[in-house]
Amino acid sequence: MDKREEDDSEEAWLQLRPVEPLPSQCCGSGCSPCVFDLYHRDLARWEAAQASKNRSLLSGEQSRSRPTKLSPETFLAFCVSAIDKLTKDTYHVRFALPGNSPLGLRPGQHLILRGKVDDLEIQRAYTPISPANAEGYFEVLIKIKKLKLREMMSLCQGLLGNMIQVKEHFSCYPTGLMARYVKSWRAGDTAFWRGPFGGFIYKPNQHGELLMLAAGTGLAPMVPILQSITDNADDETFVTLVGCFKTFEDIYLKTFLQEQALFWNIRTFFVLSQF
Repeated sequence: MDKREEDDSEEAWLQLRPVEPLPSQCCGSGCSPCVFDLYHRDLARWEAAQASKNRSLLSGEQSRSRPTKLSPETFLAFCVSAIDKLTKDTYHVRFALPGNSPLGLRPGQHLILRGKVDDLEIQRAYTPISPANAEGYFEVLIKIKKLKLREMMSLCQGLLGNMIQVKEHFSCYPTGLMARYVKSWRAGDTAFWRGPFGGFIYKPNQHGELLMLAAGTGLAPMVPILQSITDNADDETFVTLVGCFKTFEDIYLKTFLQEQALFWNIRTFFVLSQF
């Protein structure tokens, strides 16, 4: 059998068939395209390629060049350049961009992070907190989420298959899968992101006043919008930011928020649940 016949065998084509994503690979934030959209697109390409015995129709076969710009469809590797622990469960992570290039996100957009733990792939959405015009880097806030009882049972049951095994392995993921992945990062490691996503794109002076309500790391999507307003002398949008945190020590980016509050059109308030 020659190579062409071997490559066109049913077994060879089945090895090229796209693998359907697991539920854990969907971040649940309504991204377009979703990981399942990409799967169905690649499956349609695979079916067309198999029918015509033409591998050039497969996803990725048209161009073998490595992507260098962000794409909603393709994960791109970025190097971790610094990690700071802000609180007991929150990290401030900086990623390097090649050649002092900008990330290319507009205020209001977010990215999808892909992680892998124990051969299980997960994806989550995060909004960079670095300025939209930052060059050579971008930064994110990541909270290490502790799973609740019901979440742990659901996760373990999905991984292990039945309740008997759940009871035997109940302590399998006390802090969540993405948390385990992020806690393993060290400077110099590589993480994979795709994007941008998000239908809410801030435009200067589009609204006379904005009310921002944020709890914990929910502050992150507000930061680039807030900074874009104060960086633009022609933007006269009035902003009231209400941030909710457990304690005063748990308030993220205190210095930044205090500096923003010095502008005539910015007001900041903090609501604490513990004193």
